Amino acid sequence: MTRTEDSVPGPAPGIASARPEATARLMAETGLDEAILRELVHRFYDRVRADDVLGPIFEARIDDWEPHLDRMVAFWSSVALMTGRYHGAPVPAHAPLPVTWAHFERWLALFRQTAEEICPPQGAAHVITQAERIARSLHMAVRNAQAAPGTVPNLS
Repeated sequence: MTRTEDSVPGPAPGIASARPEATARLMAETGLDEAILRELVHRFYDRVRADDVLGPIFEARIDDWEPHLDRMVAFWSSVALMTGRYHGAPVPAHAPLPVTWAHFERWLALFRQTAEEICPPQGAAHVITQAERIARSLHMAVRNAQAAPGTVPNLS
């Protein structure tokens, strides 16, 4: 298929984005939008909170869930749709956590299950790929922080 003016997505309708054309393209390719990402995040964290392994870790650190969920929707909007809505630093927030790769595997299992239930197939594949990359990066940061507390994480 050749690229024509008609096949190039314009700005994403009804979504705030720092890169509206990229966001529109990703929305078209994945079938994702803000409503789907909001449902994904809320249902995923419902499962995390109910999980025997992950629930206690989150409950010990999050007092007010609404701001956290809003932050996670902005994060996934930035990751999945390149909106640029998230302005945070996930590595320092996760580095001191008392977790191992087994915790990340459990997090990924719950995320995969939720994404496959909520998202269109292309969208599920897209966010799962991103989640796997994020889990590997955060695991390296946590492992480095546990090995050398107080140092800057080495993500290489």
